[in-house]
Amino acid sequence: MDVLVTGRLPDDVLALIQKEHSVEINLHDRPMDRERIISGITDKAGILCMITDRIDREVLDKAHHLKIISNFGVGFDNIDVQAATERGIPVTNTPDILTDTTADLTFALILASGRRVVEGDKYTRAGKFKYWAPLLFLGHEVTGKTLGIVGMGRIGRAVAKRASGFDMKVIYTKRKRLGKSEEKALNIEYVNFETLLKESDFVSLHVPLLPETRNLIGENELKLMKSSSFLINTSRGPVVNESDLVNALKNKTIKGAGLDVYENEPELTPGLIELDNVVLLPHMGSGTVETRKKMALMAAENLLSGLNGKTPPNCLNCDKLAN
Repeated sequence: MDVLVTGRLPDDVLALIQKEHSVEINLHDRPMDRERIISGITDKAGILCMITDRIDREVLDKAHHLKIISNFGVGFDNIDVQAATERGIPVTNTPDILTDTTADLTFALILASGRRVVEGDKYTRAGKFKYWAPLLFLGHEVTGKTLGIVGMGRIGRAVAKRASGFDMKVIYTKRKRLGKSEEKALNIEYVNFETLLKESDFVSLHVPLLPETRNLIGENELKLMKSSSFLINTSRGPVVNESDLVNALKNKTIKGAGLDVYENEPELTPGLIELDNVVLLPHMGSGTVETRKKMALMAAENLLSGLNGKTPPNCLNCDKLAN
């Protein structure tokens, strides 16, 4: 069967697909053009897409033979799952694999923003470091501070475990509170959203992008945070109103931020790039050799399973298709 792969995969993973099927692949690091996706999907039985590809009704209307959509990533807000379900097309993702990798990067942003790591690096590279001084590049300690985690799923739990190594007090909020035994095991305390914003030294976001989480953090929420606090986002960009964040950082409403995702990714909101009190990363939360290889393999296995008429192991809508 014919398959469309919209991003580069490791050669050995791609070979698994090519062994059984004919593959059209995007060999560039840049996202595949939308026009090429629309024209290319017409005769394809499967698509292995990236999180940068918008697979909506317009695309699916051209997919006359599609049997499976395999998404390279755990987040799937780039896919109209409802439209795919209506057409009887399974949609899959790559869960669990990137939990530890993303949690590691979250803590990297906590440390980098709190201790002004990027600022110090730029200062040193510019040849400005001439002597040690008592008040040079003073940051804020991470050890012993309060970490507020918004969303306590797999990644949130992994971040909480890492926080224990820094003797941090961890508070969290979630639509459905965890059981007391799990809270005790993780040494975390449940609070409401407003309390979390007011009490946290670091607020870390770990929620999916849903209608109710879009612009979850805006002007009012930022004003509730401590003036000495930091906002960390490794979830989805639109969870934060970026214009409001720029204003908060400029006006010192909060101390700083660490971002791996952006509201209009890859574009940055005007004013963000000029700020020294924000660490900006290029959506590299799952960006390790080990994790990306595992993600590629899982996405390929999901794809092949769907093409072979089997229920994919990581299907998001198969329960609805069965009905």
